[in-house]
Amino acid sequence: MKPLILITNDDGITSKGIAFLVNVMHKIGEVVVVAPDSPQSGMGHAITIHDPLKYHESDLFEKLNIKAYQCSGTPADCVKLAKNHILDRLPDLVVSGINHGSNSSVSILYSGTMSAALEATIEGLPAVGFSVCDYSHDAEFTHTESLITQVASKVIDQGLPKGVALNVNFPKVSEEPIKGIKYCRQAKGKWQEEFDERVDPSGRKYLWLTGKYVLSDEGEDTDEWAINNNYASVVPAKIDLTDHEYLKELLS
Repeated sequence: MKPLILITNDDGITSKGIAFLVNVMHKIGEVVVVAPDSPQSGMGHAITIHDPLKYHESDLFEKLNIKAYQCSGTPADCVKLAKNHILDRLPDLVVSGINHGSNSSVSILYSGTMSAALEATIEGLPAVGFSVCDYSHDAEFTHTESLITQVASKVIDQGLPKGVALNVNFPKVSEEPIKGIKYCRQAKGKWQEEFDERVDPSGRKYLWLTGKYVLSDEGEDTDEWAINNNYASVVPAKIDLTDHEYLKELLS
């Protein structure tokens, strides 16, 4: 029996990134897609609790004979819905993406892409989130295929430790091929926010959130270093946010 692979994302079921990922995963196993019906970027691990959750079947991937469902909820909702309601057996792998834009460093905390992967981890399922450092609607993904296949196949064959998902980020396509994979840690950094104040036609003020990422980490063992040096970064991410070292101090 082929491995069952659940695919979701946060850019929405019609995004170029998920279409590319579907085509790659289709070569590895049996694929089912459950993804948001509209973009959900920056939703983090939000779930729908005050509104009904709606879904229906989509024909987007019928040429590949792939079942697909679009959901009104968040990426985390999609994983919950798939595991508990849609699928008739547990998936051997959950993959989320491919995200249009980086989810390295602190961005993992805001990421709907990685929240879907971490939700799968909470459900006891091996999961990987894939992102490319290109925010454009028409981002290029072809340079990632062999490495996506490598990572996904390894996880299917070997599994992952309990409570861990992989956060995989690829550099934007360039004239040089990606050098390979770097297994690394999450870089220290933050988003420095700015608020662009504007005025609508009625004279009312409103704000657009803007800003830039500020790296505060010079280590050569980080995801940011890997990406900036044309490697794919792979960071094992945990759902346990406990500071175990400080906990020892508190208990001493």
